[in-house]
Amino acid sequence: MLADKLTPFLERYDELSELLSSPDVASDIKRMTALSKEQSGLLPLVEKTKEYKTLLADIDDNKSMIYDPELGELAKEELKELEPKVAVIEDEIKKLLIPKDPNDDRNIIVELRAGTGGDEAALFVGDLFAAYTRYAEVKGWKIELMSTSPSDAGGYKELIALIKGDQVFSRLKYEGGTHRVQRVPATESQGRVHTSAITVAVMPEVEDVEVDIDPGDLKIDVMRASGNGGQSVNTTDSAVRITHLPTGLVVTNQDQKSQHKNKDKAMKVLKARLYDLELQEAQKKDSAARNEQVGTGDRSGRIRTYNYPQNRISDHRINLTLYRLNEIMTGGLFDEIIDPLITDSQVKSMEAAGLS
Repeated sequence: MLADKLTPFLERYDELSELLSSPDVASDIKRMTALSKEQSGLLPLVEKTKEYKTLLADIDDNKSMIYDPELGELAKEELKELEPKVAVIEDEIKKLLIPKDPNDDRNIIVELRAGTGGDEAALFVGDLFAAYTRYAEVKGWKIELMSTSPSDAGGYKELIALIKGDQVFSRLKYEGGTHRVQRVPATESQGRVHTSAITVAVMPEVEDVEVDIDPGDLKIDVMRASGNGGQSVNTTDSAVRITHLPTGLVVTNQDQKSQHKNKDKAMKVLKARLYDLELQEAQKKDSAARNEQVGTGDRSGRIRTYNYPQNRISDHRINLTLYRLNEIMTGGLFDEIIDPLITDSQVKSMEAAGLS
């Protein structure tokens, strides 16, 4: 019975209420904050559970009256309205019971890199980032460029950005992987369609205290920043390259004129990459969890194809094809792709938790 699975959550919510009213917790700000956050996370489930129990009680009351000569017909009419609501609320409760990804509320650092296809791949890095930017505008998110490596032909060899806002990671975590684009390049005189690819990595932003880096594990080099074609863009050694010796991770930043700012941004990216490595290792140890999460596993896997001649966008993980590529890319309509991915992930999570 679903109702039986809800009892521990209701008991924990009441227990938290008692704890938060105790003097011991009130004098411990850190503990009070943690308990308040836990209670806040349980509140939607508690409210939906109360609604569910009230609905079941109303149904039972009406069922007990269907043979009453005066109230029977009214009870039958009530049941016609109440009984269809059960499945709807049960589905909402099951989704609330799915273990929440602890990173869902975080901002993200997204890295886009040109892969096969040369100049076309670099151009598509710029195009996809522009589409993400429009999507962020629709969602009310903020974007801050962390590092860019422009291509001579336009676009970017690499682009790293910080995206801030409500539920950013929960929606964009599905973007990690290889994105393939098929279109006719501007330089193609025969009108032939070329295929190129870029990779996207999506990493949760982490606080400084969450990733402890031993300064002795870092090799920090400073150099003069340069622009396209080797042209110097400033006359001071402001560019920074940080190498994390234990993992071999290298982060370079030269976008800011200040060496200090470049170092800060490079460290933020490095910490996100280290945290992401920890997440990937944890997922490898828990194959069930990895299988439940669409698109957060193998980063080398091809996840999506953008076919411009056919105005088609296809997500290969859930066999979704839409003939609205231009509208999605230019109108910030990525919900049309992301919502089905979230639904698919929820269904798999419910099946794994025995809630389906």
